[in-house]
Amino acid sequence: MTLELVDVCKDYRVRGQRKRALDGVSLTVSPREFLCVVGASGSGKSTLLSLVAGLTTPTSGEITVEGRPITGPGPDRGLVFQTGSLYPWRTVERNVAFGLELLALDTAERRRRVDWYLAETGLAAVRRSLPRQLSGGQQQRVAIARALVCEPDVLLLDEPFGALDVQTKEDMQLLIRQIWRDTGTTVLMVTHDVEEAVFLGTRVVVLASDPGRVAAETRIPLADDRDLTAKRTPVFHELRASVEDLVRASHRREVIR
Repeated sequence: MTLELVDVCKDYRVRGQRKRALDGVSLTVSPREFLCVVGASGSGKSTLLSLVAGLTTPTSGEITVEGRPITGPGPDRGLVFQTGSLYPWRTVERNVAFGLELLALDTAERRRRVDWYLAETGLAAVRRSLPRQLSGGQQQRVAIARALVCEPDVLLLDEPFGALDVQTKEDMQLLIRQIWRDTGTTVLMVTHDVEEAVFLGTRVVVLASDPGRVAAETRIPLADDRDLTAKRTPVFHELRASVEDLVRASHRREVIR
């Protein structure tokens, strides 16, 4: 499904003064694309994702999924935050099944989906555990499975691996790319980590700061079935350096301005 933002602006009131977080952002995320958005602090990355999720509304402009305006949260968009935000009293499988309780599905279909996504995310063996019994990486796997079990058109990721250690983070990066290939879900991810964006994305968009707006974009010509060895190749290092320069340049112009 195509996700489109057209001239989107978002203003907030801060101590009685208007603060513009996003200014004229236009983006098109194509079906099956893995789009990563990066930028310095103040570039409005999380605000952008909140608007697409329908948690807030734009001051002006329009956001659509397959031509349908976004007016609030919906099952066509799954959202994963930096922390899992799991229900502590629910087991893993009941956390994953939560969204299905709001859909008109029969018991067999609910069970099939829960079983499949538990297996896909490597959680089948801990399905009856509570969140407090899981590692941080496992909790994020539950959050991802919960977001995907409703089979949304678009998966939204808000720096989902930022709180994890390096090893777990790389394991989760491999997992989310595998899920993306297996499900064909369109992904929009915001992250401050340029290396992560280049490794995961099919395209990287750079936002300038204060107010946030599109400064540049880079297509990532790496194989869809890339693994961690891709991070050690010359082309990867060149791409990462190029995007880092774009982030730095867009932020510096804002500081000078």
